[in-house]
Amino acid sequence: MATVRVGGMGIVYDCAGEGPPVVFLHGAGHDARVWRPQLDALADAFSVVAWDEPGAGRSGDLPESYGLADYAQALAAVVESLGPGPAHIAGLSWGGTVALEFYRHHADLVRTLILVDTYAGWKGSLPPEEVRARVEGVRRMLAAPTGVFDPTLPGLFAGEPPAEYVPLLDAMAASVRPRTIGTQLSVMAETDQRDLLPTVAVPTLLLWGERDARSPLTVARRFQEAIPDAELVVIPGAGHVSNLERPDEFNRAVRGFCLAHP
Repeated sequence: MATVRVGGMGIVYDCAGEGPPVVFLHGAGHDARVWRPQLDALADAFSVVAWDEPGAGRSGDLPESYGLADYAQALAAVVESLGPGPAHIAGLSWGGTVALEFYRHHADLVRTLILVDTYAGWKGSLPPEEVRARVEGVRRMLAAPTGVFDPTLPGLFAGEPPAEYVPLLDAMAASVRPRTIGTQLSVMAETDQRDLLPTVAVPTLLLWGERDARSPLTVARRFQEAIPDAELVVIPGAGHVSNLERPDEFNRAVRGFCLAHP
C-alpha cells in the first residue's frame, strides 16, 4: 500500500510485482479490492497498481464540487509516483471514463489505454431516455434512509455474482460513501467524451463482456469505430464486471496486450 497527497487529500493505492506499470481504475461503488484477481495474476510481469479513487476505500473524502478533471489530476499524482515513463491505464465502467479524461489532460503519462465495459460518459454512450432512467435510479438510491441505502447497481453480472467474490462485493458495498457515488454517477450523466475518441493516439484495447447489460456491445462497437486502430476483445459469457466474472480470460487479454506494447 502507498499513499500520495493531492490538495491535502490522501490517495491510497495497492501495488504488486515489478515491471512496466499497469494501473487499474475501478468502477462506481467499488474500490481497489475489485482488482484482486489482477493483482494476484499479473504481478509476475508487471507492477500492478489498483487505486482507491478519491472518496473511495482508504482514500480521503471528496471535496465539494469535485469534477472529472479533478479525478484525472489525482490519478496523475499516482502515476507520477510510480517513476519515470508512461503507464498502461486500464479502467472499468466509470473507471474507463476517468481513464479517457486522464488521457485528455495527461497523454504523456499514458502508454496504452485498456477500456473495459465502459462509456464515453453516459451522455456520450447511452440514449437520453436511458440516462434519465439511471439518474432517477440514483436519486432513489440516495434518498433511501440510513440503513436501507444500497449502492449495488443492477445488471453488473451476466448471471449470479461469482460465489467466491460475494463476500468481497458485500464488503465493498458496505464501505461506499453516498456522496461519492452520487458524485460519480451525476458526473457520468453529464459527460460526453465522443469528441476525445478520434484523438486517441496510443494503442487501445477494448475489453468487453459479451453479455454486458449496462454497457452493451453496441457501445464497444462505437468505440472501435471512433478510436483509431482500437482492438476489441469480447469475453464470452461475461457481464459488466468481466474481470471478476471471467478473470482468466480477462487477465490473458490484458497480459497479451501489454506485452505487445512494451
